[in-house]
Amino acid sequence: MQTLKSNASIHQIILLILAGESAFILPFVLPRIFRPTYLDVFTLNNLELGTCLSIYGIIALLSYLYGGAIADKYSPRKLIAASLLLTAFGGVVLSTFPSIQVLKVVYGYWGFTTIFLFWGAMIKATRVWGGTSKQGKAFGFLEGGRGFVAASISAIGVYIFSMILPENLANASLVERQDAFRYVILFATSLAISVGLLVFFFMEDPEETNMPVKSLDSSLVNIKKVLKIPSVWWLMFIVLSAYVGYKLTGIFSLYAKEIMLFDEIKAAQIGTFQLYIRPILGVAIGIMADKTKGSLWIIIGFIVMLLGSLIFASGVVQSDLNFLFFLSLTITATGVYSIRTLYFAVLQEGKIPLAITGTAIGLISVIGYTPDIFVGPVMGYLLDRSPGIVGHQQVFMMLSVFSVLGLFAAIRFSKLVTHNKE
Repeated sequence: MQTLKSNASIHQIILLILAGESAFILPFVLPRIFRPTYLDVFTLNNLELGTCLSIYGIIALLSYLYGGAIADKYSPRKLIAASLLLTAFGGVVLSTFPSIQVLKVVYGYWGFTTIFLFWGAMIKATRVWGGTSKQGKAFGFLEGGRGFVAASISAIGVYIFSMILPENLANASLVERQDAFRYVILFATSLAISVGLLVFFFMEDPEETNMPVKSLDSSLVNIKKVLKIPSVWWLMFIVLSAYVGYKLTGIFSLYAKEIMLFDEIKAAQIGTFQLYIRPILGVAIGIMADKTKGSLWIIIGFIVMLLGSLIFASGVVQSDLNFLFFLSLTITATGVYSIRTLYFAVLQEGKIPLAITGTAIGLISVIGYTPDIFVGPVMGYLLDRSPGIVGHQQVFMMLSVFSVLGLFAAIRFSKLVTHNKE
């Protein structure tokens, strides 16, 4: 029986955690945490921001497959470092508050830099770090660590923004908001550059073991191999459904402002609060998954996500019900982040060979991350068409539908891997 040795130096996983979130702060975390502010300073509506995210998704979709293939051929260290440095350049452009046309180009550019060079390399390096028996721990540390980094960076960003804005937020002009937010953007840009340099100089390249780390076959041969693995197909739908959940959690800061009537700073703090759930869940779920089965916890995660989405879809969470808002947010985020922690941790459970991990990640992601294309515009359309609580209810009803789809796929995946062990 082949075994995968763990390349478990602590600084390796720390660098992967830092890189794993620094790459996505600019395109995703800032509009997630500061959504009301982001719309104001770039003079966008929800649909226009959704269109930018959709362009990112289209370019990313083309990048996943080929990016996964190069992750099976080249050093993760060089790929990840190049990705971060190139992504930072987009942050410099973002800090000028460009027109909507230029913003669309920037998001398309990020779709290439954060996926083609980065995604497959990061997931494969994490799988190598975890070895054969600690995949839950590896991906739990990655997701939990990324959550902690995102929450910490967001908290710093909120602090920077609040310190530069005048005390009377209601009277702050557009120019004053832009000046304050520019410092937040430049902070995130500097972080990407710094982490990129750290990765290039200090990350270790994975060592070859008796289970090959690199594939000697052509990319086309690897793609054919992956497509013959039944578990890959169910993982596509698991990732798809879970990623819809992750994308839709970006609505919480807007919900806080529009429905719960919080001000901009408190709304941004809500976005930061939900991110602190990620590190706690990531580590706890990862460790439990190694002791039981990752697929079991994915099933539980979808049930919890469905419960949270139905509470919000019912319309009962409104102003003056702050406790219910925080409780429902926590339930929804718990389900989303639990699944997100584990959907690549079960690659080993799904009998996917290490040497073609990058290719498998690419193929799974081609379907699994299509929400990058459609969720932003659909959510923007629903919110702009039906302002207030009705638009938010419709968004969470969409999440309920995908929770059911993901639950079905997770059950099928679990039965498949159980049958393969018998």
